[in-house]
Amino acid sequence: MVTIHPNLKQWHQSMTSNPQHYSHTTTFPLFTTKPLIPSRIPCTASSESNQSSPAGRIKRLVLPQEGRTKLNTYPDRDFYAYPRFVTHVDDGFISTLTNLYREKLRPDYEILDLMSAWVSHLPKEVQFKKVVGHGLNAQELAKNPRLDYYFVKDLNQDQKLELESSSFDAVLCTVSVQYLQQPEKVFAEVFRVLRPGGVFIVSFSNRLFYEKAIGAWRDGSAYSRIQLVVQYFQSVEGFTKAEIVKKLPDANSSGAAKNKSPFGWFMGLLGLMSGSDPFYAVLAYKNFKPVYETE
Repeated sequence: MVTIHPNLKQWHQSMTSNPQHYSHTTTFPLFTTKPLIPSRIPCTASSESNQSSPAGRIKRLVLPQEGRTKLNTYPDRDFYAYPRFVTHVDDGFISTLTNLYREKLRPDYEILDLMSAWVSHLPKEVQFKKVVGHGLNAQELAKNPRLDYYFVKDLNQDQKLELESSSFDAVLCTVSVQYLQQPEKVFAEVFRVLRPGGVFIVSFSNRLFYEKAIGAWRDGSAYSRIQLVVQYFQSVEGFTKAEIVKKLPDANSSGAAKNKSPFGWFMGLLGLMSGSDPFYAVLAYKNFKPVYETE
């Protein structure tokens, strides 16, 4: 059960009368001095969509068990216990992502930023109706100026999102999909909380915390990773055909030239060398892709 707190600039663990509830294996409360709203009321089976409909059901599992394993088997909450106030991709990637958000997201949208941190890369000039953040480090989330609310939860421990069904117009997942060990269940939950016509945008590059990425991602190529995310969408009944967005660095750029060496490739993988990061995004819609009239 996840509790909800406000997006405070300082994190307080006194949100419960029993501080012993806060261990590395439990879920932190969320947040808020702001009043609770329906999208943060834990949903029950009776509040979900018509059970006779196949929409949102997992049709098949994409990953074998070995593809879900991590080199670092300690709890993710331990790994992310300390805040990292850095960006894990370069400015070119961030600019491309923000432009994609500018194209796909409307000001009246209610947005869930899944596996978020201290920045969301949303267009600065656009004020969205509501932005809810999720992540593993409360200090990072509290520092994110775009979040109206946030909550902390380990999706590898429990994939259930305690959010109302059909309550968001868009869900975002930025450079984090590679850490999901139960992606099919998470994508099914995203489908549930999206409104009909809502979009799920999953973006990633070639950088990662290698020991925390799942085996299927670690062992894959750029192409296979894109196809892996496409298959995640395909595993859930009701998502539209996945769209792929790619922007690759110029092969003649100085950063690309440096990273051709084995050392450059390895350092770039760890995010320790500057250069142009390739941009990949896979997105799909719940039930249908909406069409908006342009003025």
